[in-house]
Amino acid sequence: MNNETKRDVFERALTEWYDLIFKVGGQGNEAYGYCEFDVTLSKYEKDYDAALPDDLPVIPKAVGEILQSAYGQTNLLGVLDTAKNGYKVSYTLAWIIAYQNTFASAWVLGVWRVEETGEIVKLEVDK
Repeated sequence: MNNETKRDVFERALTEWYDLIFKVGGQGNEAYGYCEFDVTLSKYEKDYDAALPDDLPVIPKAVGEILQSAYGQTNLLGVLDTAKNGYKVSYTLAWIIAYQNTFASAWVLGVWRVEETGEIVKLEVDK
C-alpha cells in the first residue's frame, strides 16, 4: 500500500519538471523558478489545492435532500439515530443506515455526487 497522497505525487511531478527545465539549460533568469512555465505551474498548483477529491461519496438524490435539510439543524448522530430508531420506515432512511459511512463522508465533506445524475452537490452553509 502506498501512503503517498495525490498532493505528494503532484509536488514530486512539479519538482521533477523544474529539475528537467534546469538540466536542459535554463540560464540566468530562465533558471529554476523564472522559466516561462512558472506562472502556469503555479496556477495549476493553486487549482489542484482547490479541487475536489476524486473519490467523492455517491448518494441517492433523496438521501442528499435529507442531508441538506438536516445539516445545520441537527448533527450527524441525530440523523443516524432518527434513521435507525425513527417511527417512519422508508427506503431513504434504510439507505442511510445501510450506507452510514458513505452518508457520514458526505456530511463531513459537505459535498457529494448524486447517484442518479452524477451531479456534484455542495452544502450551502449560512454564515
